[in-house]
Amino acid sequence: MLQCIQSLDFGGAKMLRAPTPGQSTQPVSEMEQQSNAGTQLQQHQPRASSSSSSRAHQFHPARPAILDLFNLYLGVRSSGQKSDESVGEPPNKTQKRITAINRELPPPNEQFLFDFGKLQSQFPDQEQLRAVTESVLISLVIQCCSHVPRAEFLLFALHSLCEIGYINWDTFLLCLLSSVSSAEMSVGQGSQTVAAVTSAASSHPGTLPPSNAVPNITNFPSSNPVSPLPSILGIGSPSQSAAEPSSGAAISPIKSNDGTYTSQKSARANLSIRENAISSLRQLSCKIVLIGLDSNLKPVTHADIFYHILNWLVNWDQKQPGLEEFDSARLWKPDKSLIEWLHSCLDVIWLLVEDNRCRVPFYELIRSGVQFIENIPDDEALFTLILEIHRRRDMMATHMQMLDQHLHCPTFGTPRLLPQATTNVSGEPVTNMRYSPITYPSVLGEPLHGEELAASIRRGSLDWDRALRCLRHAFRNTPSPDWWRRVLLLAPCHRSQSQGPTPGAVFTSEMISEATIDRIVELLKLTNSEMTCWQEWLIFSDVFFFLMKHGCIDFVDFVDKLVSRLQDGDQHILRTNHVTWLLAQIIRVELVMNALNTDSRKVETTRKILSFHKEDRSSDPNNPQSILLDFISSCQNLRIWTLNTSTREYLNNEQLQKGKQIDEWWRQLNKGERIMDYMNMDERSMGMFWVVSYTMAQPACETVMNWLTSAGVTEVVSGPNLQSNERLMVMQEVSPVPMSLISGFSINLCLKLVYQMEESMFSGQIVPSIAMVETYVRVLLVAPHALFRSLLNLLAQRNQTSFSKPAASILVFELLNYRLLSVYRYQGKSKSLMYDITKMVATLKGKRGDHRIFRLAENLCMNLISSMREFFFVKRDGKGPTEFTETLNRITVINLAIIIKTRGIPEVEHLLYLQTMLEQILATSQHAWSEKTLRYFPSILRDALAGRVDKKGLAIQLWQQAETTVINQCKQLLSTSADPSYVMTYINHSFPQHRQYLCAGAWILMYGHPESINSLHLGRVLREFSPEEVTANIYTMVDVLLHHFSLELQRGRSLQDLMLKACTNLSFFIWTHELLPLDILLLALIDRDDDPHALRIVINLLDSKELQQRVKLYLMNHGPPEHWLFSGTFKRTELQKALGNHLSWKERYPTFFDDVAARLLPVIPLVIYRFIENDAIDAADRVLQVYSTFLHYYPLNFTFVRDILGYFYGHLSGKLVLRILNVLDVKKIPFSESFPQHINSSNAAICPPLDYFATLLLGLVNNVIPPLNNSSKNGPMRDVSNSSVRAPHNKPQATSQPVPTVTHEGQKPFYQIQDPGTHTQLILETAVIEILSLPVNASQIVSSLVQIVVHIQPTLIQCSNGHASNGVGQSSVLPTSPSGGSSDSLGATRAPLVSGINSSSFLWRSGYTCQQLSCLLIQACGLLLAQLPAEFHVQLYIEAARVIKESWWLNDGKRSVGEVESAVGYALLDPTWAAQDNTSTAIGNVVALLHSFFSNLPLEWLEGTHLIIKHLRPVTSIAALRIAFRIMSPLLPRVANAHTLFSKTLSLLLSIMVDVFGRNSQQSAAIEAPEIADIIDFLHHIVHFEGQGGPVQANSKPRPEILALIGRAAENLRPDVQHLLTHLKADVNCSIYAATHPKISPNTT
Repeated sequence: MLQCIQSLDFGGAKMLRAPTPGQSTQPVSEMEQQSNAGTQLQQHQPRASSSSSSRAHQFHPARPAILDLFNLYLGVRSSGQKSDESVGEPPNKTQKRITAINRELPPPNEQFLFDFGKLQSQFPDQEQLRAVTESVLISLVIQCCSHVPRAEFLLFALHSLCEIGYINWDTFLLCLLSSVSSAEMSVGQGSQTVAAVTSAASSHPGTLPPSNAVPNITNFPSSNPVSPLPSILGIGSPSQSAAEPSSGAAISPIKSNDGTYTSQKSARANLSIRENAISSLRQLSCKIVLIGLDSNLKPVTHADIFYHILNWLVNWDQKQPGLEEFDSARLWKPDKSLIEWLHSCLDVIWLLVEDNRCRVPFYELIRSGVQFIENIPDDEALFTLILEIHRRRDMMATHMQMLDQHLHCPTFGTPRLLPQATTNVSGEPVTNMRYSPITYPSVLGEPLHGEELAASIRRGSLDWDRALRCLRHAFRNTPSPDWWRRVLLLAPCHRSQSQGPTPGAVFTSEMISEATIDRIVELLKLTNSEMTCWQEWLIFSDVFFFLMKHGCIDFVDFVDKLVSRLQDGDQHILRTNHVTWLLAQIIRVELVMNALNTDSRKVETTRKILSFHKEDRSSDPNNPQSILLDFISSCQNLRIWTLNTSTREYLNNEQLQKGKQIDEWWRQLNKGERIMDYMNMDERSMGMFWVVSYTMAQPACETVMNWLTSAGVTEVVSGPNLQSNERLMVMQEVSPVPMSLISGFSINLCLKLVYQMEESMFSGQIVPSIAMVETYVRVLLVAPHALFRSLLNLLAQRNQTSFSKPAASILVFELLNYRLLSVYRYQGKSKSLMYDITKMVATLKGKRGDHRIFRLAENLCMNLISSMREFFFVKRDGKGPTEFTETLNRITVINLAIIIKTRGIPEVEHLLYLQTMLEQILATSQHAWSEKTLRYFPSILRDALAGRVDKKGLAIQLWQQAETTVINQCKQLLSTSADPSYVMTYINHSFPQHRQYLCAGAWILMYGHPESINSLHLGRVLREFSPEEVTANIYTMVDVLLHHFSLELQRGRSLQDLMLKACTNLSFFIWTHELLPLDILLLALIDRDDDPHALRIVINLLDSKELQQRVKLYLMNHGPPEHWLFSGTFKRTELQKALGNHLSWKERYPTFFDDVAARLLPVIPLVIYRFIENDAIDAADRVLQVYSTFLHYYPLNFTFVRDILGYFYGHLSGKLVLRILNVLDVKKIPFSESFPQHINSSNAAICPPLDYFATLLLGLVNNVIPPLNNSSKNGPMRDVSNSSVRAPHNKPQATSQPVPTVTHEGQKPFYQIQDPGTHTQLILETAVIEILSLPVNASQIVSSLVQIVVHIQPTLIQCSNGHASNGVGQSSVLPTSPSGGSSDSLGATRAPLVSGINSSSFLWRSGYTCQQLSCLLIQACGLLLAQLPAEFHVQLYIEAARVIKESWWLNDGKRSVGEVESAVGYALLDPTWAAQDNTSTAIGNVVALLHSFFSNLPLEWLEGTHLIIKHLRPVTSIAALRIAFRIMSPLLPRVANAHTLFSKTLSLLLSIMVDVFGRNSQQSAAIEAPEIADIIDFLHHIVHFEGQGGPVQANSKPRPEILALIGRAAENLRPDVQHLLTHLKADVNCSIYAATHPKISPNTT
């Protein structure tokens, strides 16, 4: 250990241990200088000593004696000896040689302990003496490090003192390392001085960085202002004594240039000496540490040593300033001394992390970053350590990542949200963010995302390809603008410097630019293949306009790249003018105009834009699209002409002249100022009008507006309640502009139209026609990305008085409720709209007489709440009781139950907020749900509501107390001879607690004889009430009605007679005099389902002829459910007929789409829910039968069907399922071809064949799962060259299969799929509906799906090759494993190929290779299962455990450990990679399926994943343990913030470790603990991850609760395994984490 220590050569002779007698070069010994000066190193006492004790050590009376003793043995003169030479006289080598032979020899080393013992006996305070001794030793170590003999003696002295137990290693080593750090920093400061002196022109920075480069390093004491540098250099180097300045320091920085060489030479010499001193100091320190490690040190000492040594390793090559690059490089080549101290450091590191002692967990090396140092020295020992760290890190990281994780990509099939808010590209706040669309695993496996990561991704890397895969999928499926805003970064040229980072953004402008060009090329290929894809171009132009407008694309750069791509990469693909048309759509965007006007490259950009022009060669010249494309170049040239004079010379004169044809057509059209008849336009006229929209948008806009107002206006006849001088003018109806015409308008024209129509509808004095409002809606639906605006915000900004006009509010609410509800949901604006509307409702509910607008707003809120299909906050700020009405509170709870049960709670923040949310709702609600309703609630909600007291009994008591007074008042008010003046007396002077019983009192008085009631008085009073009071009357009347019902039954009255009288009374309220809103009455009745008669009354009301007649009239007058297809003239229903007396009283503003029947659309689904909950199946069937056509108008009917099937899964009869499906327009839903025969099958016990399920999965692969390559999945053949799946290594692709002819179905515009919103959602949710509708149980369905997944690869490979593939070709290179590579595993692992699957048609229809398709089918299956109810999850866990346990090799006790390890390794390969070599396994496929399933599950449902471990038990082998960890460990990062779920999952994994490595376990006797080092490292990492709440940082600490949990579990493990988990305990005496944790006190353990 003491060999190879550097010694300095003076005059050609090495300095020996014996000092030279008579040396007089130094007046005072080096050590005495330190002692007499107060020894500045003592100012750096570490944490163990206080400053006062440090000073005490400096002046302790024993210190001079101890110092003299050490001086004696070191051969250094004591402090009392004098020198005959002057301090300033420079020494010389001759003097050294002459005087060196005259010095006396020191005593032999063996005598040291005896002398020290005598000194020790002279001082009574032994503890103080020990501390002083340690202080002196530290000083001597720093001074003598470069003097080999003296350093050897110090090591000997330490050994000797250690043998007698005199050294407290914990305090000594901490002080030593702290002092060394201070000394090294002083070296850096000294170098800075030398650098400044030697070279005034040097620009190098000044200091050696302090020892804090390692991320995990502990906080060192502050550096010493008095440098110990002279002492360090003085030992063994008399020419550089403390009293003499160095020769380099004497050179002035203003000397002439001829002194430069001398100064640099001196600097190099000084620097070399300094670096040698540091090397010697570090090496000596390491040797002392190695001695100390033989003692039982505290964990905090081990940690401090580790971080110091690690810091030295990381900063091994830090260069000193002041030298030229060449000199610096030459001086810093690793020399012998450097390599020696590096090796000493490595010795310490290995000793600290060795498994036998486990002083520091190896994990600390993994997370230290030492393996990533930039300049690794050419040293085998260090390289070996780095390789081991990389190996352990890679093994550990696999536990953090799911199988086939690189295939996990957003499908846009499910809305998944993040809780935090951020700022979008347009600057407005965005709340409830979705999950980051792509996360990349870091080197330690944590999911990473964000702006900084996106900027670091290089073009062409796998991460870049993955990002483009997501973006291409987005272009094909058009997710909401809200998604684009949150994930895209602005182009650098459009980003302000003040704008901060965007947390959710992961796509750069370069990525979106490339993906946009890919989509253009894709559409060009489809166009050239004669496929009709005009709709795709329209949809894409909408998104393209949005991205360009918001600055996500640099226009100039985009044009450059597009030209390059079309000229170089995809030659001859540009045959049409589609690109010119696309650019014409955006040429009026402000950012584009700026680029063409002010950018320095504007001329070049303009020329490139013009180069896209192609002469149109359409086979149908009169087709509107052909006409538009033929003239679009002319439109573009005309626009550029007006933009910039400097680019006019590059314009095409022919195209400019062609513009005259457009002008001529327009002049001919407008001759005589006739109105264009849009309903009778031929195709050529339509195409030319489209062209005009690009050249003359304003005249075209005026033409459309003229059409909409061409029928003139008429006056609405004043009602009896209107003043005679009030006049209301209404536009006469015309036909709305057809969707086929609007779809070809330029976006610029659409923007102008929307603005003009908004001015006319909301600011004008004339009531707009339904045609104008409908046209307005159609324009918004055509381009939802480019044209969407929040109506409430828009009107508030444009005109502050808009909402003071009831007319504007009513029109806005009708638009939102009956036309734009799905648009807001698609845009992600439903929540903000709900908050805004509920604020208005809160202000309206107390206003007397405002019933119409209040009930409309309340109905809108019902629909908004029902449209929520993800967890939401009931208040924007999340604080205080809700502003909902009683009705809305009840609906919110029901909808919350549906969301949680059918879709789960996605985030831990939502779980934590749930209780608060319920308190906010129930604070203003008096309702309690019945047991029959609660039994279907999800358990988490049922438990929260179970203790709620039903206040119905209290309500009846209050009624009974007030009954006498109320009846008397009602008799005065409602008798046929009542005084009319009493009406106002009652309204103004009755008590509020009595007013809520008005309807109940009227009910008692009429009792089957409604003619005995003064309906005029009752109606007037109810209209003068506030809406809130009317609602209270309805709920109270229902309670009294049902109570009266039960009393009459007890008196022996006939149930039939009572029901008849009840229905007669209700008809009086609802139909005869229209006194109460029917929707609120129905909701009040179904909420009293605990009374057996309430639902019977509901059935009678829904069966009433009056209601069915109203519904029939609604169907006749409101056109088809697809209102955008209606080409006729809308009929406006008279106000009183549409809304009834109660709502239309004092109202004059006509309705557009509103109707009493339409108000029932959100109510009927809730009625059906309540019937099923109460087992009234026949009643539910009846309602569905009668109202199925009416429910086609419900904007959420698709969501309703999907949710009700999931909510009541397992409780619905086949007949009722068919009734529910009829709510949909089945012909427009993409059900499987064989689906009808499976649900109509007479033999319900027969499960559909596997081919049915495989076809369902294939549909998801083709339409929902993002494609793996650039080419469209609807194209003729996928391009597999740029696949995310690795190409088979050294394997030719199968070329025998013919090119598939996949039918191009075309992309559907948003307005055709408003519910659920995107094409991927439609396909995925349709598959869910099919699964939930099948008449077989979940077990059979899951078994079929798992069977397909387990055997999909061999099935598809057989199809691809035309014969069974046995994989024998790999037997020579693959070990015996379950991989299918050897003959003995082939039959046992590879089950017979799946029968019942037409696999040949699979490949034909998908366009993928068999390897790609098999992996994507696994992803599709996991995605599908994650959408299904919990019953399916339970069956999946059972089936997956069965497949794993049935693996023959898993329980084969004859296999060696090596074979089992190999088997596990091959079994758990990603299917993506395994499929390439035909080595896929059942276990690998099942685990990949589970991981795909997990990645799509909401957080709440992850708790059920523990069942799979339950079914895998007993876990009796290391192989089974590894499989269990591989399944469950990637879940832990996901649930890191859900501490309870994390603890449960971690506890479960620890328990199976105990099963295998428990104290009493016989299974693992042959397995050494280091065999599971990767699991141990993972446990260390994941507890830090959870403690941080995300990716591990330098200061991450495990939570004390987790340390305690692991500590309790470790007590049951074998001692050798328990030993590896030593530091994951809450014991400060053995754990470095507990010892350094701020929240763990030594007294608590």
